[in-house]
Amino acid sequence: MSSKYLKILIEEFNKLPGIGKKSATRLAFHILDLNKDEVNKFSQALINVKTHVKKCKICGNFSEDEICNICSDVTRNNSKICVVEDSKDIVPIEKTGKYNGSYHVLNGKIAPLNGITPDKLNIKSLLNRIATESVEEVIFALSSDLEGETTIMYLTKLIKPFGLTVSKLASGIPMGGNLEFTDNATISKAIEGRQII
Repeated sequence: MSSKYLKILIEEFNKLPGIGKKSATRLAFHILDLNKDEVNKFSQALINVKTHVKKCKICGNFSEDEICNICSDVTRNNSKICVVEDSKDIVPIEKTGKYNGSYHVLNGKIAPLNGITPDKLNIKSLLNRIATESVEEVIFALSSDLEGETTIMYLTKLIKPFGLTVSKLASGIPMGGNLEFTDNATISKAIEGRQII
């Protein structure tokens, strides 16, 4: 590589999830083709996201305000909490238009081999919400892999004593599948046909 700056940019793009060396190189060269105003706009967008976006103090979703637009929406059914791994998992569920409850973001799933134990997840605030709010059902919308199923089993044991309904998305989400890459129709069917645990 003839330029150390270009090499550094490629390395930074390569750190992004799903971006391999070839894609990182393509992105870096694309940046070189942009004019200075476009690059400034791009860099300002990155700075704005890091400066102004924080986690909702209720559900853990990303928001510019202390409470996200979903938690502050009085038309939503707050008796249902849909538990997801990450904020990005809320997007495909919302696109279906089939769910009108609230959410709770765990920030991952139990994966001891990767050093992710229950204490590293957003579980305490979920239990606090269940104990203090009028929650009737908790719906698990986690990836249907071993870690997702382990997390569901662990949380179910904690939630069942509260006497509310605990369910998970129905079949339709393939084993090992990820919500982020699942189409709207499949997610809609999974929400409608969720199973009681």
